[in-house]
Amino acid sequence: MTQIPQIPIIKWCDILVEWLRDNAQWFFEPIKDGLNGLVTGISDGLIAIPPLVFILIIVALIIFITRKKFGLAIFALLGLLLIQNLGFWEDTMLTLSLILTASSISIIIGIPLGIWMSKNKTAQNVITPILDFMQTMPAFVYLIPAVSFFGIGMVPGIIASVIFAMPPVVRLTNLGIREVSEELIEAANAFGATPTQKLFKVQLPLAKNTIMAGVNQTIMLSLSMVVIASMIGADGLGVEVFRAVTRNEAGQGFASGLAIVILAMILDRITQSLNTRKDS
Repeated sequence: MTQIPQIPIIKWCDILVEWLRDNAQWFFEPIKDGLNGLVTGISDGLIAIPPLVFILIIVALIIFITRKKFGLAIFALLGLLLIQNLGFWEDTMLTLSLILTASSISIIIGIPLGIWMSKNKTAQNVITPILDFMQTMPAFVYLIPAVSFFGIGMVPGIIASVIFAMPPVVRLTNLGIREVSEELIEAANAFGATPTQKLFKVQLPLAKNTIMAGVNQTIMLSLSMVVIASMIGADGLGVEVFRAVTRNEAGQGFASGLAIVILAMILDRITQSLNTRKDS
């Protein structure tokens, strides 16, 4: 039986990456410098705040957001105090800076993309397979081109996190806008609303629950990349987990993993409470 020649996908990818590495540094270097400056500024700012002051600010913010429902505030107080007691405070702030940077980029890019998809069928047909690819490709694979183009450190971790975490907010923004009742759109048209007025005064407000669900998922997915990003030099709690795994230190791994869980639960409950607050 005649053997079908192998399609040289591996060779094509290597050639493309090598060409981009040699000829597109004018594009990658400003991104690297900008993201480095952004995440460094955020992390330095967070670390500069005394731990107890930061904890009190978070507790006060939670009480304000949840309208004096103290359960989450007490959990955040005890959880953050435990992180500080375990000696993971600086690592937690570095992890939080990575999450905030990656999530912010994902949301800033993702929501406009979702709006565009909801307005343009062609855009939806083109972007949806790309989102499928981004979500189904193993997260480790994103690290290879990220390191090739941006070196090691926080920046490739942020880039990989953005790619991995962006699809939910894009999909759910698109879904939320498309689910707005046609009767309401027709009523807005009858009152002479412009497309911009319909978007900002009718569709986005009615789609906010779905959009906020996408924001929540994006933040959680960014957090899930913390340990993976540590493999390419991203600082934070992921480094402690990765070090514990390589050294077979169960206690250290459990303690650093617990710090990640506490941070994840606080961020998750805060975003959920923001959505609930807007509904009430």
